Amino acid sequence: MKIMNQEKEIQFQSPRQFTGLKLGNPATEAAGFKAVINSFKHVFGAMPVTRGFKALLKLNQQHGIDCPSCAWPDPENRSKVAEFCENGAKAIAEEATTRKTGPVFFQRYSVAELSEKSDYWLGQQGRLTHPMILRNGGTHYEKISWDEAFQHISMELKGLTDPNEAIFYTSGRTSNEAAFLYQLFVRQFGTNNLPDCSNMCHESSGSALTETLGLGKGSVTLEDFNKAEVIMILGQNPGTNHPRMLTALEHAKRNGARIISVNPLIEAGLLAFKNPQDFKDVALGATSLTDIYLQIKINQDLPLLKCLIKIVLEESSKNNYKCIDNEFINNKTEGYSEFIESLNEYSINELLDQTGLKYEQLAEAAELLVKHDRIIVCWAMGLTQHKNSVATIKEVVNLLLLKGSIGKEGAGTCPVRGHSNVQGDRTMGIYEKPNEDFLKNLDKTFDFKAPRAHGYDTVNAIKAMYSQKAKVFIGMGGNFLSASPDTEFTAKALRNCDLTVHISTKLNRSHLVHGKMAIILPTLGRTDLDLQKNNAQFITVEDSMGVVHISKGVLTPPSETLLSEPGIICELAKATLSGKSKVDWDNLASDYDEIRNMIEKVIPGFEHYNEKVRQENGFFLPNLPREGKFGTKSGKALFSINKLSPISLAKDEFLMMTVRSHDQFNTTIYGLDDRYRGFYNERRIIMMNNEDIRSLGLQPYQIVDLQNDFGGVKRTAEYFIVVPYNIPRQCAATYFPEANVLVPIDSVALTSNTPTSKSVIITIKPVLEAENIVFASVSH
Repeated sequence: MKIMNQEKEIQFQSPRQFTGLKLGNPATEAAGFKAVINSFKHVFGAMPVTRGFKALLKLNQQHGIDCPSCAWPDPENRSKVAEFCENGAKAIAEEATTRKTGPVFFQRYSVAELSEKSDYWLGQQGRLTHPMILRNGGTHYEKISWDEAFQHISMELKGLTDPNEAIFYTSGRTSNEAAFLYQLFVRQFGTNNLPDCSNMCHESSGSALTETLGLGKGSVTLEDFNKAEVIMILGQNPGTNHPRMLTALEHAKRNGARIISVNPLIEAGLLAFKNPQDFKDVALGATSLTDIYLQIKINQDLPLLKCLIKIVLEESSKNNYKCIDNEFINNKTEGYSEFIESLNEYSINELLDQTGLKYEQLAEAAELLVKHDRIIVCWAMGLTQHKNSVATIKEVVNLLLLKGSIGKEGAGTCPVRGHSNVQGDRTMGIYEKPNEDFLKNLDKTFDFKAPRAHGYDTVNAIKAMYSQKAKVFIGMGGNFLSASPDTEFTAKALRNCDLTVHISTKLNRSHLVHGKMAIILPTLGRTDLDLQKNNAQFITVEDSMGVVHISKGVLTPPSETLLSEPGIICELAKATLSGKSKVDWDNLASDYDEIRNMIEKVIPGFEHYNEKVRQENGFFLPNLPREGKFGTKSGKALFSINKLSPISLAKDEFLMMTVRSHDQFNTTIYGLDDRYRGFYNERRIIMMNNEDIRSLGLQPYQIVDLQNDFGGVKRTAEYFIVVPYNIPRQCAATYFPEANVLVPIDSVALTSNTPTSKSVIITIKPVLEAENIVFASVSH
């Protein structure tokens, strides 16, 4: 193993898990020409130049390929040449690669041998080309026909004692058309067991926004960023996770907006943005983004928000409360008096102490909130994956309601989704707790009685498989094992199944941790040309801001044997439901316009779907909060009372959050570098405050084990390298999925049941082997 920087290289023996850490300096700006070079390196390293350019030139263009790497909306006046970011290019390289994982590959490697490979290695092997089966007791996946695959799956499903013994998981990149067909098939089969990736990320956002505003989606449009006076970004790293958002932030800054960033880590994408397509940035340097950076302790956003609200109210009291929107509060909201009274329980000093910040920092931020009312608040998983996540997001709403900053141009809520259609999947009915109106529309349109009992979300689905209450798992997209919490618990759950099925484009860890029988169904990706009866089909997606638009593949698929997701679902439905369904599945599989005609009959807002989606830029779905109206029982927005729940840490305990590297999208590992944070060629690291390292008697770059004892169960993540980093005391950061083994299955957010991947209490133990105890420090 090596640790290197520009001045020194240190070599030492290491466990085989390590790939060799190289250190650089954390970046102070995002994008620039490095991003361009890295984009081309990934794309043209994965496919021929002509294929690569064809994909990139169609990426995020009108009726082109919708990028699978995030759900950030497309600008109306988009670039005609390069409307994509570095991570979008990496996503295209990952999917459109000409490398293939076919039957010969699976003959060469046993499942046991593949299990020894890294997630990065597995993903680099290329696109899946044929249906494969791992038979009960088998050592290798074997090629089978599509008919045989559907026969096996349907036999297992029809052999269940109860439809609720099957789990039907969905990834957020699934199209509207596939998602609608999937939930229709599952409900005609007889269950609402439709967990999805939203259960693990933005479920807390949906819960909080639905309770307070009556709609579980954000209220802003992309145009609102151009009109905002203040943009507050909490628990989000746009430079890596939503890079195209940086362009919107740059435009907002040039229009006079002020940006407040709240994050335990100093992230390059929040500091400055060098737009490689902007002459001003190229000639004069990057655009500075954040005006006030609040480097908060992990999961102290709720006391921060309460503190800001109290300071705003104190300042407003000096001006007869003219700094808050009394007219809006009186006419459009409920619960204001009770909310104000609840704030009296807390002092500003008490709240400040929990955040780790100084009064001067918060006072400066509060001053912006006092003076302005066109305020947008953005957030991502840094807010949604804690026990008190729903309460924290409801406090975000309290702040905006106080200022009348919802239903106003340049203002509102902005939960920033990761997967490109995770919001659309929920709109299509991928939900374990569907509402009665949706089910009645299904009943009427398709002439059957949909089940009413709530199904399993992701956490409860894992528990059901673990206890053998569920016996079949079918995953449409995603990498369920690596994405889920408590990795060893989840692995045991999957192994308890009689059958696990994955509809996938590429090999991943979930294919290797399987039930008694396992089947892989290879599918077309976003980039692939989808021909049905010689007619090119398109699918549709919904972005973070409720715009529905077209995505159409343009590249030759890697194999003639691949089926589309809609095609796979229709064949599954035909084989499983037999004569019990009156749906013409063949017609829906061959013409996606017919699927959209069905969606139009079931889901409000999709009237004239096929006509509207073919318009330039697609169409907006209805959004009451955007109009200053609210879908609550009273028709008014609700102030809420959100109690603090302080986290108590022993002297030797740390609050750990899992994060992405820059070479990563969710569980997909594009490479081993995290350029913006200054780490290269290694992922098994733990970022710690240097004073904490010393207080534990550790030294930088020492190898340690990480432990969590939640619920009396000892969980251990072995062999991590301690790296000094700018992070608050008793806070730590690691990459997922490597550290997911430490996230307890029973540690979840209240109301949303989302795993607390950003609030894991750990202890840190040095590895005892003599040669690994202490290593020389690295100078910078």
